[in-house]
Amino acid sequence: MSAPAEAARATLIPNPSPTEGRLRPSSTGDGGGERTALAARATVIVASTTLDADCLGALYWPEHGLLVVADLHLEKGSSFARRGSLLPPYDTVETLARLARLIARYAPRLVIALGDNFHDGGGPARLSPEDRASLTALQRGREWIWIAGNHDPDPADCIGGTFTETFVLGALTFRHKPSSDAPQGEIAGHLHPVARVVQRGRAVSRRCYATDGNALVMPAFGAYTGGLNIRDRAFAAVFGVRKFTAHMLGDGRLYAFAASRCLAD
Repeated sequence: MSAPAEAARATLIPNPSPTEGRLRPSSTGDGGGERTALAARATVIVASTTLDADCLGALYWPEHGLLVVADLHLEKGSSFARRGSLLPPYDTVETLARLARLIARYAPRLVIALGDNFHDGGGPARLSPEDRASLTALQRGREWIWIAGNHDPDPADCIGGTFTETFVLGALTFRHKPSSDAPQGEIAGHLHPVARVVQRGRAVSRRCYATDGNALVMPAFGAYTGGLNIRDRAFAAVFGVRKFTAHMLGDGRLYAFAASRCLAD
């Protein structure tokens, strides 16, 4: 998987053309009093189901109080350290802190983590006592579903929640790896979509949601996760000849670009 660098502080300019499917800010409040609450989310429609797409990289389904994240890759830093590649050991802390912000914002009744929740099968055992306590606190008072991923295909002990391959609710099916020519209503992760555009003469790469209104591939949520350019053929396998849109994660808001307007690496 390629990993284009993200321009963390670059400003994206929303395309004024209505054909680009510019996202509309959600009209719902977050209950947390955050000044940017309304701008931080926008609505997307998948299989006639209205979802809130958050600029932190999570989906919220208000009708069911459902929060969805993908590719947490917890304990990736410690996994690399075991192989001699030292990374700052703070990825789990950062990822759980961002997830805590979302849970405070939406107070979900159900959380679904779409696979590759840990970077490897030994990740749960390497959780520090503090991070394990944080994860337990996030799960308290709500249902939590872990979808199996290719990095963590087996159920883990002592991390709470329920483990499954797929989860179906209403018109939507949640799984880790997107299907070829994805069926209607599929929400998946795995590909770590990133879009690259030129704005004000600068090339900007950001994580994004990739969707054609029929299926959706979520951005990776983990602090140390890289990304795959949406112009890669892996996305053509998901969406086929259907046109799709990249909803790029900006600083406090989302920006929509037709995939055909985005740049290859």
